[in-house]
Amino acid sequence: MSSAADYQMHRKYLKVILGVGILLMFVKFFTWWITNSNAVLSDALESILNIGTGFFALYSLYISNTPKDKNHPYGHGKIEFLLAGIEGALISLTGAFIIVKSGYNLVVPIEVVQLEAGIALTVFSGGINLLMGLVLLKRSKIFNNLVLESEARHLISDGMTSVGLIIGLTLILLTGQVWLDQLIAIAIGILILRSGYKLLRTAIAGIMDEADLKLVTEIVEKVNKTRKPEWIDLHNFRVIKYGSKLHIDCHVTIPWYFNQVEAHDLIEEFEREVDRHCGDSVELFVHTDPCEPPELCKMCAVQNCPHRKHPHKVVVQWTVDNVTPNKKIYLQNEGSEGG
Repeated sequence: MSSAADYQMHRKYLKVILGVGILLMFVKFFTWWITNSNAVLSDALESILNIGTGFFALYSLYISNTPKDKNHPYGHGKIEFLLAGIEGALISLTGAFIIVKSGYNLVVPIEVVQLEAGIALTVFSGGINLLMGLVLLKRSKIFNNLVLESEARHLISDGMTSVGLIIGLTLILLTGQVWLDQLIAIAIGILILRSGYKLLRTAIAGIMDEADLKLVTEIVEKVNKTRKPEWIDLHNFRVIKYGSKLHIDCHVTIPWYFNQVEAHDLIEEFEREVDRHCGDSVELFVHTDPCEPPELCKMCAVQNCPHRKHPHKVVVQWTVDNVTPNKKIYLQNEGSEGG
């Protein structure tokens, strides 16, 4: 499937989820209206965020897929982090509001009624949200799309909130302890607040180009498995996220005597391996360094090298710790600068 077709399919998913979300919002507020439960109200308020973030997600998806231009040479993917941050902030504010209101109603109690109907409606709405979230999360992982992942995790969080709400309402129904409603609402508020913080933290990390060491480790491990002897050394390996797009640059050391055509072909093989693991979401820039006999000969596995100055002694496995510094691996225990 082409990127354009993927984009259109992403839009269809989000539009369906947005439409269903609007219907579920009315269901949840109706549930609150008939039960007068703060716990149910907290769930209903979160559904408003689902609508808002659904619109945010659609807009973000559109902007992030706008082609590169002179003013945005790396594309528009950073908008995904900005909108994820706005979403995280709104979620956090909603959680704080729920905690404050429920705390007030611990002091000034309110009556809770028609819990059986409330439980049934919450099972219905929560189940749909959880199912939509799991489907969307699976798709987000396949296409490495932060917009879809943010929306998916929000829906899953909403679904899990509903599970807790169902348990709580059932306890109130069985025990008659109405004050439990406020404690449940506060617990839901804390979960919503935590969800908002995590999303906000992810957005700030993306905007600030914080290194995603887990992602770097995954890429390096996969390249390690198909590593060619002529890729003697890898260092200064950096990954920057532009939303769902990845920009990778690195230094690869190759035999010094390779001519320009041979070096080009060898680096193209390296790029194809990275592309194979990252898909079409990656933009890769590779700087080539010549090997430095005799020091690098010890870790060079090239067979029948006509310029070898030292026997091959050790195979150095690439890891996130030795490929990210801006020094050749054999220099990293010394004070010298790399190239």
